[in-house]
Amino acid sequence: MKRRDFSIAAASLAAFAPVAWAQGKKPEDGIEYRTLTKPVSIEAPPDKVEVVNFFWFSCPHCFAFEPQLQAWLKHLPADISLRRIPANFRDEMVPQQRMFYALEAMGKIEEMQVKIFDAIHKDHVDLTRLPVMADWVAKQGVDVQKFSELYSSFAISAKARRATDVQDAYVVEGVPSFGIAGRWYTDRDLTSGNNPRMVQVVEYLAAQVRKTR
Repeated sequence: MKRRDFSIAAASLAAFAPVAWAQGKKPEDGIEYRTLTKPVSIEAPPDKVEVVNFFWFSCPHCFAFEPQLQAWLKHLPADISLRRIPANFRDEMVPQQRMFYALEAMGKIEEMQVKIFDAIHKDHVDLTRLPVMADWVAKQGVDVQKFSELYSSFAISAKARRATDVQDAYVVEGVPSFGIAGRWYTDRDLTSGNNPRMVQVVEYLAAQVRKTR
């Protein structure tokens, strides 16, 4: 969703029905993706194409996109390095950034990612405050003391700030969205709400990187 309406109700998803796309249509710069005016630094090694997925756990569009993203991950090309960055457009989004990085530091985020989405959107758990988060992660078998310590630590604060810096460098307009190889940006609005097309655009841009090697 866009920065200006990130609190949109899940019911509004119907307004973004996928559109029909011509098979093999080449994505257009300035229409389905943007070339950045200033390259973004990347963390992936030279033989990898870094793809950054920006999301927000409380975003209904991100929740709707997550199953497709998980399916894509199972068949991800070996030379793509995917980073996931929880977005921060407002202060109230910071707690979920901290939750993500605390669980990542514990080696738990991969197994918890879908569970967090489901807890928020299916079970209506208010995962925006540490006490509720702590109670919920404890029920998932996570060491709640360790989680709470990490959540409030300087290291996690630094990771959250770095995530926001990367988000701003890509000039992220909304979520779900992607930054590709430090050069390009695309999101669901640029692809007219068509999630499969958004993934196609990412794969197309990754292929452009391969051609220059």
